[in-house]
Amino acid sequence: MKRVVAALSSLLVLGGCGTAIEPSPEQPAFYLSMAHGGAKVDAATAASMISGYRRNNGLGPVSVDPGLMKAAEAQAMAMARRNKLDHDVAGTLGKRLNAAGYPASVAVENISAGYHTLAEAFSGWRDSSPHRANMLHKGVTQLGIAATYAPGTKYKVFWALVLAAPDEKPVAAR
Repeated sequence: MKRVVAALSSLLVLGGCGTAIEPSPEQPAFYLSMAHGGAKVDAATAASMISGYRRNNGLGPVSVDPGLMKAAEAQAMAMARRNKLDHDVAGTLGKRLNAAGYPASVAVENISAGYHTLAEAFSGWRDSSPHRANMLHKGVTQLGIAATYAPGTKYKVFWALVLAAPDEKPVAAR
């Protein structure tokens, strides 16, 4: 019995000698799972990833635009509601951009489903010729991105990425 008490006492003494345990570092935003209610894509992280990819391919960066964010969210939600991966599930891209109040001079869109993280979605798009071409489109300067979780669907997570440039036409004088 004395040995058990001595061993436990030693463990308690040693345990008190250590420093505070450091919390584990936060998981990077591009690895956060979108497969749960309330999950939101970190648009700034997405813009940084895509801008870095574009920079590595000799192109300029993209920035986050609120109108494109609305358009991407509406598309991801429409696909999730209908359990259907389809560019035109909520209307053509042009009509959806007009509805979001974004007059575009050029616009392209990537959609996907089944990827749980931004890193997975980005890799899927990068490894697909048409999706890669959209991310590397020379004329785009802004983006909107969204992921919607739909637990009762085949894919669970639906993604939409809209890349565009605003129409900078001057307003005619009256």
